[in-house]
Amino acid sequence: MSKDWPLWEVFIRAKGGLDHKHAGSVHAPDGEMAVNHARDVYTRRMEGVSIWVVKSTDIVSSDPDAAGQMFEPAKDKIYRHPTFYELPDEVKHM
Repeated sequence: MSKDWPLWEVFIRAKGGLDHKHAGSVHAPDGEMAVNHARDVYTRRMEGVSIWVVKSTDIVSSDPDAAGQMFEPAKDKIYRHPTFYELPDEVKHM
């Protein structure tokens, strides 16, 4: 493996209807090879139905030190909290 290969973050969806979860990282020269590496490393036992790979350098995140400033406004909007809604039993994976 070349040290020049970029790092890719791997997300796996376990089954249809569920969301993708971060599984780990792989080094690969391109996206296609990253998907193949991810398949070989993270789905050896048929754990997934879908793989996403994203270059680590393309991920933009919030600053954990600014979490209060970033997330405080949400406390004023209690109507957005799911506690106000009742879901029927037929709705799965919520």
